[in-house]
Amino acid sequence: MKKTYRLIAPCHFGMEAVLKREILDLGYEIDSVENGKVCFIGDDEAICRANINLRTTERILIKVAEFDAYTFDDLFEAVKAIDWDEYIPKNGKFWVTKATSVSSKLFSPTDIQKIVKKAMVESLKGKYGISWFDEDGDDYPVRISIIKDRVTVGLDTTGVSLHKRGYRKFTAPAPVTETLAAAIILLSPWNKDRILVDPFCGSGTIPIEAAMIAMNMAPGMNREFTAEKWSNIIDKKLWYDAVNEALDEMNEDVELNIQGYDIDSEVLKMARANAELAGVADKIHFQQRDVINFSNPKKYGFVISNPPYGERLSDASQMEMLYRSIGQIVGENPTWSFFLLSGFERAENCIGKKATKNRKIYNGMMKTYLYQYMGERPPKKKR
Repeated sequence: MKKTYRLIAPCHFGMEAVLKREILDLGYEIDSVENGKVCFIGDDEAICRANINLRTTERILIKVAEFDAYTFDDLFEAVKAIDWDEYIPKNGKFWVTKATSVSSKLFSPTDIQKIVKKAMVESLKGKYGISWFDEDGDDYPVRISIIKDRVTVGLDTTGVSLHKRGYRKFTAPAPVTETLAAAIILLSPWNKDRILVDPFCGSGTIPIEAAMIAMNMAPGMNREFTAEKWSNIIDKKLWYDAVNEALDEMNEDVELNIQGYDIDSEVLKMARANAELAGVADKIHFQQRDVINFSNPKKYGFVISNPPYGERLSDASQMEMLYRSIGQIVGENPTWSFFLLSGFERAENCIGKKATKNRKIYNGMMKTYLYQYMGERPPKKKR
């Protein structure tokens, strides 16, 4: 009988609903939705399928325990009481790779990491009847989150963050992450039958993610995961089965109209190289073009983009001029829909039009806004 786990999928603040929909589409039951994470129920197969298929989460954690802790003694005793031998073999390498604390009495990440590691050692000493661990086996990284004195202990099945798809070898300054790019696309009503343009494509992340979504190409097919080596928890065959399932679901023959523009020819070289590595080079047309020259004869298209702001365009007057140009394009293309992610707080004023929707999203530690300008709806097709 397969063991059932409570699994944690962290995501960008503001994108929880998109991730929830992805998990439901994979067929799993949602346990809870909180700021910056979605928890769901799944077995060992779910760990494989979630890592390979989910586009908008950063990693998949097994929720090992949850408890209140107000002192380091509380933390130590609660962690020590966990049956760590159910997860970590005698030769396993285990450590606390990250500890975070918000509005809690225990606030020092370094001290939290030390206490948890010590408690894990004491627990496993009793279980295995040994006093020293060589830790020369496979990795079992642990993550600790403390929010308002509530501690969540998670075992990291992913390793390197899931936004590292493996295709982005070349990056332009201040790129949007793959997971956030995918989330913005999935949040929009764009589909593969409509044209999509990113006029500030940089190293190509948004067009590439759009092509992968349209092809139903699983984002984690070409990378490795920490839990692949956990033969004590997950049968290796389940990873192969999940990849084969993803390959069967992929549609390489889909016809797309996805375009990426940038003013910088060197950046476009990066974008083309990344698209090649992602296996979608034939699905995207990259072109050197200034945003002020934006024009397209087609109607009902989508612009999904991360225009320059902050360190990418530090001069305020330049910034205002750029966003006024964007406003002109929005005005001249009433049938098009625009999804613009920006940290420039005067963006809406300079565009000169109130957004249909305005969603706050944290891109790392930076507060950004997703300005959504919905265009006219296309006429319904006659039956």
